[in-house]
This record gives sequence, C-alpha cells and structure tokens, in this order.
Amino acid sequence: MDKFKAMQTFVQIADEGSLTAAARQMGSSLPAVVRALAAYEAALGVRLFNRTTRRISLTEEGKLHLENSRQVLAALEESEASLTAGATEPAGHLTITAPVLFGQMHVAPCVTRFVQQHDKMRCSLVLLDRVVNLLEEGIDLGIRIGTLEDSSLVSQPLGHIRRVVVATPAYLRKHGTPKHPRDLQRFNCIRNLSPAQQQWGDFQESGRTFRVAVKGNLEFNHVLPAVQACAAGAGFGMFFSYQVAPYLATRQLKIVLESFERPARPISIVYPHARLLPARTRVFIDWIRNDLTAFRQGPLNTTSRAA
Repeated sequence: MDKFKAMQTFVQIADEGSLTAAARQMGSSLPAVVRALAAYEAALGVRLFNRTTRRISLTEEGKLHLENSRQVLAALEESEASLTAGATEPAGHLTITAPVLFGQMHVAPCVTRFVQQHDKMRCSLVLLDRVVNLLEEGIDLGIRIGTLEDSSLVSQPLGHIRRVVVATPAYLRKHGTPKHPRDLQRFNCIRNLSPAQQQWGDFQESGRTFRVAVKGNLEFNHVLPAVQACAAGAGFGMFFSYQVAPYLATRQLKIVLESFERPARPISIVYPHARLLPARTRVFIDWIRNDLTAFRQGPLNTTSRAA
C-alpha cells in the first residue's frame, strides 16, 4: 500500500465530506476510493469514518489522525516546494473563512483576484459570523476581527478597524450633535435585535470603558440594512468603520464622538502550523496582506479620522 497516497485520499474525503465528491475531485472512481479507505483503515487498525447510506463523519480517531495527516502532508509539500521555490505557480485548494459582511466587501474580491492571477488554485470562501475552529472544520485560513483568544493559532496582522458612531449630516443639523455618549439616550438609535446590543459599548473616558443604553424605532438582525437605514437619515448607528467606509468617503455619513472611541481593533489572518505551511498558503497570505492595504492607512484605522 502507498501510505502517502492513502493518507491523501483520507484527507480528501474529510475535506469533501463524501466519498463520491472525493473521488470526483481526485479524478478516481468511487469503488477505488472505497477500497483505498478500507485498506487504509485495516492497516491502521482503526475506523476513521462513521458511514451510513446518507452521510459520512469522522470518528474520534479519525479527527486525531486528520490533524496528524495534514501535518505530514504539509511537511512533504513544504520539502518539495523548497526544492522548486519560485519555479512553479501555487496550486491546490484553500478554504478560507471570514465574517460575513467583511468577507463580502473585502475578502471575496481579494480571493477572486487571487485565483484570477493563479489559475492553478481553487479557493472556497466560507462566510460566518462566528468563531470557527479551523482544525475541526478543515479550514486553512481565517480572517478574525478583534483580540485573538486561541493561542494555538498563528496570526499575522492585516490592519485595524474602529468602532464608530455615525449619522447623516442632515440628521445632525435637524436634531443636533451629541457631545457625550450618554447624550445618545435622547436620540433615535438604530439597534441590533440581539439583547446584548441594546447597550452600545466601545466607549472610553479617562481610561475607563463604559456602555450606554440606547433606544430607537428600528432594529435589525443584520448589519447591512442597519447601515442603509442610518445612511437614509433614520438616526444614529454604531458600526465597524469598514461597514460604513463607502458612506464616509462620500460624506453621506459623519463620525461623531471620536474622542470617546476605544482603541482600534486588529484584523488578523490566522492559521495553524507556522512551520508547515504549504506554498499555496504562504502565497495567499502574502497576497492578502498586500491586497488589503486600506486597513493600514486612511479612515479605517486610527492613523486618520474620517470627517
């Protein structure tokens, strides 16, 4: 048995989520993939997948072996890549995750430009507003906003974003401009439906942070319609700076209460196994760091405040 080939088949099945999809992706037949998996499990003496007629899922042993297999295959690819560094184009499949709106606005266009430049690459972008366990969910890279809590991941900075309070100039002329965050209690504020968002945080005064209870006649469970309502003059909104950047650029929205903002939050690209990165992963990291330059300069970070 070719153990490296069997290991590659095992990882492909885990990545694709089905034997049929793995066979298609590998250009093999379904019976051949089934036989290869059965032989590999027999050689290891453990069952790697739980299989039914409708689904396939990793066993606990399979989850452990998947992580080890990724390291082994990445090390082999790294060794091969070091012999031909710069001589070949990156090739293969990358799965990337990012927050939904940030991914739609910035990561998706970046990924599109990447595959247009490197036609041997295939990328899957998974947009989720939750923290994803990269290892458990078979994801190569993640874009994270905020302080990183998972010390098992390696991170590289992409820039910073601010949390800002905004309103239209027309709304400010009609209703006035708050001088202190607590003044927001007298205005109409566009809120998130989440109970946790009934108070606005990210305010700071004399080194202390605080929250303000706000109220209003509009609530949304997604950011985009809230931004659009704010830009239509419906009231004040609190958003990440990238979410309102187009409206700030055209002066449809104006930032208020800047002196009470907390320090900007980092944007990072995170991944496991710093020393065992495939060439395609390294190339993409360099690509996105060069591509997302807006978050290291201009009104999206702390170095320049938007008017």
